[in-house]
Amino acid sequence: MAKISYQEFKQKLMDPEVPDSEIAKYLTADRQASGPFDPRIEPDPQKVEMPIEAQMDVESAIRWGNAICRWRRQQAFQNRIASGIRKPVLVSEGDSWHQFPFLIDDVIDHLNPDYLIWSLDAAGDTADNMVNRNPEYMKALVQQKANKVKGFLFSGAGNDVIGEDLLGNPVLATLVKQFQAGKDAAWHIDKAKLANVLTQLEKDYRKLVETVRSDEDFKKLPIFIHGYDYAIPGGFPGDKRHPVYAKQDEWLGAPLKDKGIVDLQLQRGIVRVLIDALYDMLHNVAGNSKQSFVYVVDVRGELKEDDWADEIHATSKAFGGVAARFKKVIDQAI
Repeated sequence: MAKISYQEFKQKLMDPEVPDSEIAKYLTADRQASGPFDPRIEPDPQKVEMPIEAQMDVESAIRWGNAICRWRRQQAFQNRIASGIRKPVLVSEGDSWHQFPFLIDDVIDHLNPDYLIWSLDAAGDTADNMVNRNPEYMKALVQQKANKVKGFLFSGAGNDVIGEDLLGNPVLATLVKQFQAGKDAAWHIDKAKLANVLTQLEKDYRKLVETVRSDEDFKKLPIFIHGYDYAIPGGFPGDKRHPVYAKQDEWLGAPLKDKGIVDLQLQRGIVRVLIDALYDMLHNVAGNSKQSFVYVVDVRGELKEDDWADEIHATSKAFGGVAARFKKVIDQAI
């Protein structure tokens, strides 16, 4: 592939009609800076001329990929509205399952043809940040009243259960006990620490729901939440996943091995217990969806072993199956 100038690259970026897949050809990732739900994407200097001003341009943008992706999505939304497209309007706030910059077609990418989605999503975002530290969703929901907003999508909690803490340490290192022969997956989880994590998450989710319901127009607005799928720890013999933004076993496999947990079925069993516990918490929040108008989109079991691009994200194709589960629940609710 011939190298292009940064200006040419930027022209592609700033045109929301240019598909992400075309831009992805010119991108790479900063593996050192990437986190589990936070791939750090940047122009590939082997494919894009990067003079000093271009480097400064990229470095000055916090989470460059997120910022550009958000702008492109919001421009595309406005263009579709202006062109008279009539589809249900949704607001989306979430982590990298809702926005994986350029390299993977995520849930929202797959839902976009069927809805008009105003996206606030950002890879690496946490439930705490979205709900407590930097809440943006209410402003967006109120703004989209003009377009008769039909629902709110929220994706959080991944970092809290199978990701990293605020210091960049794998959460599994704190949630999982040292290996003991003869003990099952559930035994290997520190139940008290997991309960603390889930209690805080439930508090955040309830605050989110209460905040949306505080607006008289949103008393019955459908809110859609999910708890991911049974992620597969990496680094096992024959693991075919080689993401440019992470080591094969960086977030799940390595922390489990550090605890002496090397049996693949035990590793996967531990992740299953954690994901199931997250869903239990989400169902507590939703209660009876017919009364609460909070819907848990259960995507467990959708992704098979070959459907994972890395330890915790699906491939572009497989995210289509995840999105189909979302669409079914959304369409029934709205």
